[in-house]
Amino acid sequence: MLKIQEIRELIRLIDQANIEEFLYEHEGTKVHMKKPNGNVPVEAVVKTVVEPAPKAIVQEVTAPQATTEPVAVVQETKQEQSKQEAVKADNLHKITSPMVGTFYAAPSPDSPPYVKVGDKVKTDTIVCIIEAMKLFNEIEAEVNGEIVEILVQNGQLVEYGQPLFLVKPE
Repeated sequence: MLKIQEIRELIRLIDQANIEEFLYEHEGTKVHMKKPNGNVPVEAVVKTVVEPAPKAIVQEVTAPQATTEPVAVVQETKQEQSKQEAVKADNLHKITSPMVGTFYAAPSPDSPPYVKVGDKVKTDTIVCIIEAMKLFNEIEAEVNGEIVEILVQNGQLVEYGQPLFLVKPE
């Protein structure tokens, strides 16, 4: 399977090239990228097919949006845009990921999550763990308030600066 850095490099190369669509398949991994009007890459989807016994399992990974590049890599869905508008309208605080890693809602798989929607949090309340390079980093709420929405799922890969929680400040 391709690494995130390899996917980003492919996106950068396709962005610089004068092509509208790119398809790459190798050993069960499929990368498909399209640029509408030949200008901006809109999506990059990686599909990995793992074939155990009788049936195939397909895993889709969408390349994360780069925050430092001027070109949008992944088109935001209408739901994400409405969440961002809700943040602006309601003055909600976003707890963002301080690093690239894997989001975990609980300290262990058999433990309850650190927080749920509706929970009250303080600035030092641990809301999740981000695992990066085999290190588990506890993420604090940074604000006193109430958890309004959890924006990521347990086990999801998150990017630096990606919103994780929406908190209604007190």
